Amino acid sequence: MNQDLLLSIMAAFVVIAAIAMVIQAALLFGIYRATREIQEQSSALIPQAKQILNTTQNALEDSRKHIMEITAKANEITTKASDMMDSAKAQLVKIDSLVTDATARAKNQVERVEMVVDDTVSRVHESVAAVHNGILVPIRQINGFAAGVRTAVAVFLRGGRPNVSEATQDTEMFI
Repeated sequence: MNQDLLLSIMAAFVVIAAIAMVIQAALLFGIYRATREIQEQSSALIPQAKQILNTTQNALEDSRKHIMEITAKANEITTKASDMMDSAKAQLVKIDSLVTDATARAKNQVERVEMVVDDTVSRVHESVAAVHNGILVPIRQINGFAAGVRTAVAVFLRGGRPNVSEATQDTEMFI
């Protein structure tokens, strides 16, 4: 190959490389300008971002304070509730023992009352039996004896047999 041809091919490639470098330089300049614009826009946003960040930080600190207060109050309430539950349990145990004791005493008193009532009923029964046997039976016997004496006296005083006109209905049935 010829040196001139080789030199012209090399010159063509050098020109192509120079054109590529110029294009690259133009692209780099475009990238530089775009970066500058983005930097200018972001520098305008930075104060706003700082302000939002400060506001967020203040809100976060306030939230932490409130959370700490709420946690302290919740712990206090939990402690009080626990104390109240312990007190309620103690009172419930006392009430349970009191009710158990009262129930046992009431049962004992009911048993005693039942014994007294049984004793009283048996004494009343004995008294009624004594009155019946000691007073009523002799009174009946005396009434029976008196009725017999009356009848005997009536029969002796009347004399003989009764006449037909004096017959009662009972005696008529047997005639």
